[in-house]
Amino acid sequence: MTAQTPPAPSVDRYGAPRPGRRRAVIAVSVVVALAFLAWLAWTTWEHANPSVDSELVSFDIVDEHTATAVLQVEFSDDDIEASCMLRALAEDHSSVGDLSFTPDPDEGDRFEVTIRTERRATSVESVGCLAEGQSRRR
Repeated sequence: MTAQTPPAPSVDRYGAPRPGRRRAVIAVSVVVALAFLAWLAWTTWEHANPSVDSELVSFDIVDEHTATAVLQVEFSDDDIEASCMLRALAEDHSSVGDLSFTPDPDEGDRFEVTIRTERRATSVESVGCLAEGQSRRR
């Protein structure tokens, strides 16, 4: 017994492929790919250049109810109004104090602040700074 190969599809039965359809699919694919790449470039640029960025430089635990921190804040423009947040943590990693403040770009880029705590803190973390148009703290 020999295996038989099925006959090739007939142009009469299935019709001939349309020549313009292939070009249309390629054109639509190129447009979609270019739109995606443009969105990706815009998103990358926006997230790489925030309006405000901050970094915790140092902290010091002064006493049972006080911690100080030095935060460096970089503004993209001098007229940006930002809100920064610091959190003091206890030995068990629970939050024992929070401080939210508005840094003034005219006062420089380093800000020394005092955080009042409900009990002794062992560390301070920077939650970050947020400006209008930013979706997350930095």
